[in-house]
Amino acid sequence: MIGTLPTLKRSAMTLKNMSNMNRYRVLNEQILNVRNKPIHLEIGGIEHLKFDHNDVMLESATTSLQLHTQVPLDQAHHFYNASIIASAAVVASCANAPYLFGKNLWHESRIPLFEQAIETGGYGGSDRGPLKRVSFGSGYARASIMECFQENLEHFPILLPELFFEPLANFDHLRLHNGTIWRWNRPLIGFDEDGTPHIRIEHRTPSAGPTIIDSIANAAFYYGLSKNLCDEIIATGIPLDFAQAKDNFYQAARYGLDSHITWFDGEKHSLHKLLQTDLLARARKGLQSLSIASADIDTYLNIIEQRIANKQTGSQWQRQFMQQPQATLQSMTQAYLTHQYSETPVSQWELH
Repeated sequence: MIGTLPTLKRSAMTLKNMSNMNRYRVLNEQILNVRNKPIHLEIGGIEHLKFDHNDVMLESATTSLQLHTQVPLDQAHHFYNASIIASAAVVASCANAPYLFGKNLWHESRIPLFEQAIETGGYGGSDRGPLKRVSFGSGYARASIMECFQENLEHFPILLPELFFEPLANFDHLRLHNGTIWRWNRPLIGFDEDGTPHIRIEHRTPSAGPTIIDSIANAAFYYGLSKNLCDEIIATGIPLDFAQAKDNFYQAARYGLDSHITWFDGEKHSLHKLLQTDLLARARKGLQSLSIASADIDTYLNIIEQRIANKQTGSQWQRQFMQQPQATLQSMTQAYLTHQYSETPVSQWELH
């Protein structure tokens, strides 16, 4: 479990290694038809990565922990907005993807990689120009989560044309189209076991890993923080401009715990300090409001707290390992796997 495999080679990114699912092959054909040119990847981080690729297989280099929250329809836009605000803290504290094709890039290199791996614009007409299919989104949902689905209809051409003959109440066309627009926080329509439709907010920013217990802790932190922020939004309104939330997210993805973000007072803060002085407490309050057992809250948020205190995310551990004499991406990956099997949280990993 890792965000991007450090030893991955570009030679593995070929269609012969693609899943046999027809959806992926059609998606590859459609995206290349729309672009009418190769995929261009360029990421500037500590090092620089730049090349062209002839299919969408670069997408397969990213591995995430996707967290879903089923929410009441009348509150769904509040949860969506809260998830947007929480994204910077989550992506930084869960960062686990610094290396890609041998280059040391962002703390969370998955973000620019995925955005560029299937980059296609939508229709014009937006005051920001054509919207991108993979993005942080275009803004908050102001009155209803349905604004996102309306935006899908108005700004994005159909990428996977398919006829469905089931009842319209199944939302088959809507769900398929929504599945080809990858906001980092994405609303989904699904169904309960009894057939009742529901809304979920899918949060896509965290990397996979480093361990199972780290992943559970990451989920606890996100669920608690987003619930607390949602409660505040319902009570007093949205406390942060969308443009600031967006900038916070990309700063956090690039610089991790060393980033500085704009917070509710309009001032720049060290994200590392903000996590310690505010955001961890918010996550705890959020989990308490969800009636999560105190012992579970302590167990999992203590893992995040220790990670923050030690400034050792999965990304930071990988970079520190590579600073050792004679270290290679292969030896680092082997050590990473050994630690992962130990089921010890990444905050406690040593450099061997």
